Amino acid sequence: MADQPADKKFFENLSGAGKAIGVLTSGGDAQGMNAAVRAVVRMGIYVEAKVYFIYEGYQGMVDGGDNIVEVSWESVSSILQVGGTVIGSARCKAFRTREGRLKAACNLIQRGITNLCVIGGDGSLTGANLFREEWSGLLEELAQNGQIEEEAVKKYAYLNIVGMVGSIDNDFCGTDMTIGTDSALHRIIEVVDAIMTTAQSHQRTFVLEVMGRHCGYLALVSALACGSDWVFIPEYPPEEGWEEQMCVKLSENRARKKRLNIIIVAEGAIDCHNKPITSEQVKNLVVQQLGFDTRVTILGHVQRGGTPSAFDRILASRMGVEAVLALLEATPDTPACVVSLSGNQAVRLPLMECVQMTQEVQKAMDERKFCEAVRLRGRSFENNLNTYKLLSHRRPDAEPPKDDLSCSTNFNVAVLNVGAPAAGMNAAVRSAVRVGITEGHNMFAVIDGFEGFARGQIKEIKWGDVGGWTGQGGSLLGTKRTLPAKYLEKIADQMRANNINALMVIGGFEAYESCLQLAEARARFEEFCIPVCVLPATISNNVPGTDFSIGADTSLNAIVETCDRIKQSASGTKRRVFIIETMGGYCGYLANMGALAAGADAAYIFEEKFDIRELQANVEHLTEKMKTSIQRGLVLRNENSNENYTTDFIYQLYSEEGKGVFDCRKNVLGHMQQGGAPSPFDRNFGTKISAKAVQWISKKLRETYRKGKVFANTDDSVCLLGMRRRNLVFQPVVELKDQADFEHRIPKEQWWLKLRPLMKILAKYKTSYDVSDSGRLEHVARHSPKEVETGAI
Repeated sequence: MADQPADKKFFENLSGAGKAIGVLTSGGDAQGMNAAVRAVVRMGIYVEAKVYFIYEGYQGMVDGGDNIVEVSWESVSSILQVGGTVIGSARCKAFRTREGRLKAACNLIQRGITNLCVIGGDGSLTGANLFREEWSGLLEELAQNGQIEEEAVKKYAYLNIVGMVGSIDNDFCGTDMTIGTDSALHRIIEVVDAIMTTAQSHQRTFVLEVMGRHCGYLALVSALACGSDWVFIPEYPPEEGWEEQMCVKLSENRARKKRLNIIIVAEGAIDCHNKPITSEQVKNLVVQQLGFDTRVTILGHVQRGGTPSAFDRILASRMGVEAVLALLEATPDTPACVVSLSGNQAVRLPLMECVQMTQEVQKAMDERKFCEAVRLRGRSFENNLNTYKLLSHRRPDAEPPKDDLSCSTNFNVAVLNVGAPAAGMNAAVRSAVRVGITEGHNMFAVIDGFEGFARGQIKEIKWGDVGGWTGQGGSLLGTKRTLPAKYLEKIADQMRANNINALMVIGGFEAYESCLQLAEARARFEEFCIPVCVLPATISNNVPGTDFSIGADTSLNAIVETCDRIKQSASGTKRRVFIIETMGGYCGYLANMGALAAGADAAYIFEEKFDIRELQANVEHLTEKMKTSIQRGLVLRNENSNENYTTDFIYQLYSEEGKGVFDCRKNVLGHMQQGGAPSPFDRNFGTKISAKAVQWISKKLRETYRKGKVFANTDDSVCLLGMRRRNLVFQPVVELKDQADFEHRIPKEQWWLKLRPLMKILAKYKTSYDVSDSGRLEHVARHSPKEVETGAI
């Protein structure tokens, strides 16, 4: 982590010496834009390029003067946690004219800027592409007018453009998430959680209007994350007669003693005739038809405000670094590209292909081709919608399941939690229960993990029993770390007594180990020859076979919120360094990603060995930092990073070595990282992967049901459902043994370690950055329904 000689090859390939990069934000603001700006500036300076702020978007580019300013490393200090955009954004009519673009080109040439990083929506990016296409013509015209030298026309012959999408609506095709979307969901869910408590007190119905004039993503994911009764989005208009259907559903829910109803309306919601559906219209309908006490809440610009979430900070930082790499590698033949997110991979896509597909969505909606519009939105949107449909409509008890299981028996599926509690577990259980009932199964809840299983703490769980579970933290079923090995016989007896035909285990490394033990015990106990699915749920994110676990995002946000407050305290007192200890066992995910999201100076993790020389070098690095205008430091340490270099030891070392330069404080975050309401990401992730797991269980039950009995003894009937790069995949737990380090309870390979150099670079350390995943321009994928069914979230 200490200053090291930079990798020569890295600089040979990526040196930006002599290059100038301009960064601007345009269009509507979004939380996380500042994190992207910070990453562009620091990565640009790191590779020896000059970096310029272009204030007030395209307006500043046209006006020139003090609106285009060269910046330093310190210029972007303390902006990571700030919402909005510190360099301003403005709509610019002048840039839409050739005369305006001529002025903008002249202003850029005067400063030698031929690389532009544009953070905005599709309008801003389309304008940038037009500017690029006209560039050579603009320069020739400027030379003819005598505004620039002929030599400058040759020297600055082409303009490189790289875009990043900053939009809370997530309305840009080609990326799973745009910068700001996750933070906007945080604002919405905070409001929904608050409203649900007051609505429950008074038996009220609340109609919430959220942003999304042309895209229903915020409304749809919010509906999934809070378990709303109804949602209206532009891409999925309700059928004829929706008014009666909605009122019937609301009154049925109220009859089942549900004390509140939540209806979410996207501001661009329409009916199947393309007529607007407003929140006021929905409220009047409920009052007139049902007489329910109903209130309307319009969230408005609250959704754009506030501090960015951990997800948005990491996303924006990754995109900013990737954007600089793309600019440095660009040639005159490289098309303008946009940096996007696919699964957990940063990818580059041709800008105009993405813009064209985004425009096609609107065209499809105008022509009332709504299925086509949903497909064009991409796999993430389509999977969200399919999951919502699965969970929103309860199948009447008398109605048989749609998919005939070719047997008269209803299957019994048990759900249990194993390991430490993690936020989002309850959302996963709710989803499993409701999708299971929809699929025609009898669902059983096991209390207190495998200990409870052995004691027979098993009860049938119904649709209404899991109402309101999505927003609950911890584990409502109760959970224990106990593995099943010493209870195998008792568990087998209980499975036989309750006729359990399939099992879903939600938990961390213990859940994975438990299912491995069940698979290995099949030779002794026939009762375990059933389909078993593991869902990874742990704040440590240390389960083999998956890049993400339910609960890790909530924990990361808790760490980042605390670090923000600590940094604020350090800024006030000056010359202070905080040492923060995070949880995670031997897995450094929380410490490393927390450091990246909080803008820390160092992060000590078990996966990357460190010694006293490195600790000393970090102290020297902080000593140098105290000579600048940034007089504070933040260091994160994973709890098991080193048995000798404890948090106390590091605190004492820093205190001693920093005497007279800075003082030190330490903070052990402890179990606050496990608690709290789950983040929108964890609610949504838990809900979707749980629904997918139940569908897999149904398929396996059909395949293994013979002569009135379920018998599954192949490796692929005990699987872990994980996200790998861009896809959700079912992997046999036996095959994952080689990928697990059982002594330290971590995967042998962890994708996030590739982001470790990024954290160091943004903290001003010299290091080499792995660019093996960069540099390949991909085309925008149009997914078939089959790909959506089997693909990523």
